[in-house]
Amino acid sequence: MTDIVYVLNGPNLNLLGLREPDIYGSDTLDDIAGMLEDRARELGLEIDLRQSNHEGHLVDWLHEAQAEGAKAVLLNAAGFTHTSVAIHDAIKAITVPVIEVHLSNPHRREAFRHVSLVGQAAKGTIAGFGALSYTLALEAAARF
Repeated sequence: MTDIVYVLNGPNLNLLGLREPDIYGSDTLDDIAGMLEDRARELGLEIDLRQSNHEGHLVDWLHEAQAEGAKAVLLNAAGFTHTSVAIHDAIKAITVPVIEVHLSNPHRREAFRHVSLVGQAAKGTIAGFGALSYTLALEAAARF
């Protein structure tokens, strides 16, 4: 096991800072990466942050995290959270702990967002704290 934490981000998260800032905040994914890198250094961890709009990339990266012996995965699967059996199964297929991360609180939003296939397979979920959700998830991952 290494001290690398994968931070995987799903569809439309490349638009953070522009897309519905009243829901997702004004921080960009680069802003979040900077915050995580700073905190990771303090915790003696390394961050590998990636984003894709393609479900298969997220599945491949979960497999890679396992193969590389990552300490943990922070996963914001975005819209795939509620629809992807493939991501659910990929999480179940690996032993690396996966923490589901959300900027908003899905339970305070549309009913279709209340069910999380990712959350059903993940070790835990942190949601509703904006960009801070990622930092809180990293703090949890540091304790594994």
